[in-house]
Amino acid sequence: MTQKDINIKNRRATFDYAISETFTAGIVLTGTEIKSIRQGKASLVDTFCYVANGEVWIKNMYIAEYFYGTYNNHAERRDRKLLLKKKEIARLEKNGKESGFTIVPMRLFINDRGLAKIVIGIGRGKKEYDKRQSIKEREDKRSMARMFEK
Repeated sequence: MTQKDINIKNRRATFDYAISETFTAGIVLTGTEIKSIRQGKASLVDTFCYVANGEVWIKNMYIAEYFYGTYNNHAERRDRKLLLKKKEIARLEKNGKESGFTIVPMRLFINDRGLAKIVIGIGRGKKEYDKRQSIKEREDKRSMARMFEK
């Protein structure tokens, strides 16, 4: 698996939330964490972000312990700091405090320079009927693709 192939997605993010705005942020990682991500052993399931003291943190992100790591190995679900500009943090903080909005991680990838980046979005939780609408649209797209395929 090459570095360009690393693209870990949070599929529940677009299903559970209507994403209004996205940001790309860097992550503060230790040596064994980036090695595990490069092997594709990470997950964004049940992950969320929060703003504390002018810093953005990601909570509950799973990065598997590095197989060849020694006693220096990292904790799998520790809080990790995200690297954003002050204006972006201010916008996230303002929108995150509004009722019904949350900061959701959407995608984890490795950029051209070999750095781990994460795409986060400001999302409003969808109601049950919104989710049914999303499912219906997805089914319609699949059926249209099948019709044009034949």
